[in-house]
Amino acid sequence: MGGFFGAASKRESIDDVFFGTDYHSHLGTRIGGMAAYSTDIGLQRTIHHIVNSPFRTKFERVFEEMHGTSAIGCISDSDPQPLLIRSRLGTYAICMVGVINNSGELLDRCFAKSGEHFDAMTGGHVNSVELTAALINQKTNFADGIRFAQEQIEGTASILILRDDGSIIAARDKVGRLPIIVGKNDFGYCVSFESFAFLKLGYEKVTELGPGEIVRVTAEGIETIAPAGDKMRICAFLWSYYGYPTSNSEGVNVETMRYRNGEIMAKHDEEFGNAANIDSVSGVPDSGTPHAIGYANESRVPFARPFIKYTPTWPRSFMPPTQVERDKVAKMKLVPVHELIQDKKLLFVDDSIVRGTQLRETVEFLYENGAKEVHMRSACPPIMFGCKYLNFSRATSDMELIARRVIVELEGEEGFKHIAEYSDGSTERGKKLRQAICEKLHLSSLEFQTLDGIVESIGLDKCKLCTYCWDGKE
Repeated sequence: MGGFFGAASKRESIDDVFFGTDYHSHLGTRIGGMAAYSTDIGLQRTIHHIVNSPFRTKFERVFEEMHGTSAIGCISDSDPQPLLIRSRLGTYAICMVGVINNSGELLDRCFAKSGEHFDAMTGGHVNSVELTAALINQKTNFADGIRFAQEQIEGTASILILRDDGSIIAARDKVGRLPIIVGKNDFGYCVSFESFAFLKLGYEKVTELGPGEIVRVTAEGIETIAPAGDKMRICAFLWSYYGYPTSNSEGVNVETMRYRNGEIMAKHDEEFGNAANIDSVSGVPDSGTPHAIGYANESRVPFARPFIKYTPTWPRSFMPPTQVERDKVAKMKLVPVHELIQDKKLLFVDDSIVRGTQLRETVEFLYENGAKEVHMRSACPPIMFGCKYLNFSRATSDMELIARRVIVELEGEEGFKHIAEYSDGSTERGKKLRQAICEKLHLSSLEFQTLDGIVESIGLDKCKLCTYCWDGKE
């Protein structure tokens, strides 16, 4: 994943973009970058690796190193960005959130058409942002170039460009899988992935870009240079998992959606008599917690925190080189509250169950500390398809998904013809899937939110949501 923030102002904008970008740190852990424009220096750019280190600590000297009235910043889990590009469209800085699944094909087209070359990284990989820029540069203006690039790319591309005249061009991906919101204050305008990022900086919301809409932003205003399309498929996981709790997208707040989602799951359990006599309801921190609060409020079972994730020294996703070390760190992060675990029947709500590896370790940790029963609720349906639009699940193959692996174990690849049944907990196949996962993860019971339930909790028409990872529908 990733996120970006940009501002065009009548005053220095480095501080706004520094803090605005830092507020997107939950969306990526690999790369941070900023670019700025000033009339005396022109375009400037700096990039840092932020693995195991917060964005703000790596960029604390940016106020001495860069200045300008316009700037953009990004957090990324993929390639270094923003990049500085010089082309017939001028010199500009560019960053992108999304994924390109057909990069090899696009590179071959570029080579065949113009003999173009690219800076190659280790293993011959080409920076996806540079490839996006190469596609944009094939047209004679940014609006046509961005539209062309987005049409050619199989995947998703939301783009932010800082030009050498200080203007910013923001382009939401063609079906709006990710949000881009525009804010305004007394000195200019900003664009952001997360709405709370600019609200904390004193901006107020002006508009949210529509699917495929492209705008030019200056300190004086915003201008639409390519209108929005009719088709929207915004990612439903934005609310259930990776969106920040205080953000709003398409008029729907993340935190309140999660409460509603938990309430719907609790009503379902009550209707079917699932997981009776539970001592407490808890969330798998951090994004599972609000779903659990909603569940607890509706079920009237006390909410509790049987373990706390220790974050002062491990605030980020620390990834040691070996699996043994990773397992050790995962266990060290979890600190139990024995009085809330010993001899208790616990129900946990997690935002999702992807591979099941980390969840199994958490369940084992609870039993080691005396839990009597551990019940699990997933705040979304079983994940049956690896995301090919945003790559937020980090699954490189569908067979990494625990639901897929269980289906193969139960009836081989023939089972993939019945994915809808396996997703539905009321069918025989659905019951077998849940029981098999329970056995693998040592759970007392397992239920998933239904697709209808998560759509209801978001409150948008299903045709406007991307639910590909659950039902395979594009």
